Amino acid sequence: MTTVFDQIIAGVREDVAAREAVVSFQDIKAMSRSVPAPRDALAALKVPGCAVIAEIKRATPAKGEIARIDSAASLAQAFEMGGAAMIGCQTERRRFKGSLEDLAAVKKAVQVPVMCKDFIVDPYQIHEARYFGADMVPLLVSALDPSHMASLLDRIQSLGMVALVEVQSPEEASLAVDAGARVIGVNARNLRTMTLNREAFADIAPGLPREVVKIALSGVRTARDLMAYAGAGADAVVIGEELVTASQPASLCRQLVAAGQHPACPSSF
Repeated sequence: MTTVFDQIIAGVREDVAAREAVVSFQDIKAMSRSVPAPRDALAALKVPGCAVIAEIKRATPAKGEIARIDSAASLAQAFEMGGAAMIGCQTERRRFKGSLEDLAAVKKAVQVPVMCKDFIVDPYQIHEARYFGADMVPLLVSALDPSHMASLLDRIQSLGMVALVEVQSPEEASLAVDAGARVIGVNARNLRTMTLNREAFADIAPGLPREVVKIALSGVRTARDLMAYAGAGADAVVIGEELVTASQPASLCRQLVAAGQHPACPSSF
């Protein structure tokens, strides 16, 4: 049975092929090496407490459109003013209504590192992300075989970026570690069933090497949620829907950042 996740991946492959028909792989590869060096995403994450990665997204596969965002750049600036350590920007267009143009606008608008949030299945996307301003790029273990994942991870690092390797089980976490991932994210949202398991991070994170930066994705609505993830070992959390739908995004971001920086917040660094 075809899942929404399968449909997303198929759509991503179609879209990449269409873009590559306009700009060749060799051209996008050269373009990716012509832009300024990436900002230091690892340094932004290796701070005391639990950092906030504020994610810009207009829609989700489960809910459709969730926020009308007239200017991704302005929203990114609001998140930066709120203390976000990094800005994530959705670029998948079919289900999340994102774009690479949003990514470029966000990169120009803020000083903190920027993460391209997409479903990376092809080297072309990595060079694209770098050209449009990405400092960090995600890889989903569930979407890639181990050798392909290792190859994409090497390519990301060769461009000076950081790979956020997303996992949803201890087995996937072991594959990420074996591939040499320095940043591993545990997504509470099962992308095949769209269900939420808030215990996934606590089940997986303790088994990760101490030196790995650990990120929790999905499920953060309040400061209490952030503190719970930090208590389970999270060095950072990705917060999207709650922030983009808030009446005062900068204020909510500031509250969550304050919780992550509070002396009572557990910290790995």
